[in-house]
Amino acid sequence: MRLVLARHGQTDANVRRELDTLPPGAPLNALGHSQAAALGERLAPEPVIAVYASRATRAQQTAAPVAAAHALDVQVLDGVHEIFVGDLEGRHDHEAREEFDVVYTAWWQGDLDARLPGGESAADLRARFVPAVEKVVDGAADTVVLVSHGAAIRLAAAALLGDTAETQYVPNTGLVVLRSVVDGWELEHWDAAPPVEGDVTAGGTTD
Repeated sequence: MRLVLARHGQTDANVRRELDTLPPGAPLNALGHSQAAALGERLAPEPVIAVYASRATRAQQTAAPVAAAHALDVQVLDGVHEIFVGDLEGRHDHEAREEFDVVYTAWWQGDLDARLPGGESAADLRARFVPAVEKVVDGAADTVVLVSHGAAIRLAAAALLGDTAETQYVPNTGLVVLRSVVDGWELEHWDAAPPVEGDVTAGGTTD
């Protein structure tokens, strides 16, 4: 089976480069709704048997056209919301972004217990996200779609693939596709896109 991890469409908080991690969060803006519609068309030919979304409004709105294309309902899944940035919530200044990048880089370097100020660590995210994924893919024979969030997808995909923290950017409505294998998961596809400066999912460095 295949697990398609999709990032939500654009919100005004994304445009402002705001750290918006607490559900329900900002809704999709006009471009975000267009992106969601295009995602529904993109995934319409796929053998999708279930569509899940986080508790965030933007994730559920993005998942709706995908589900509609397959005559399915969007199922809200606990545990797959964005990593909580704590004291940085709602901020969009350069200093806040730098604080996030420092912690994300620590995760990429293997310190999964490094914690955002007042927020979560990569270990926290993995502890809630991975069991949620395992629950919905158990026994599935075809494609399962899960609409989540950029940093959460990067950290969870790394966990499922046996890595620490992925450094590749996930754009709005970008896809990370994993295929189940005998001993876990392998990466089938990762949508490539240049990072958007200030976007929370652009964190991490390969330097």
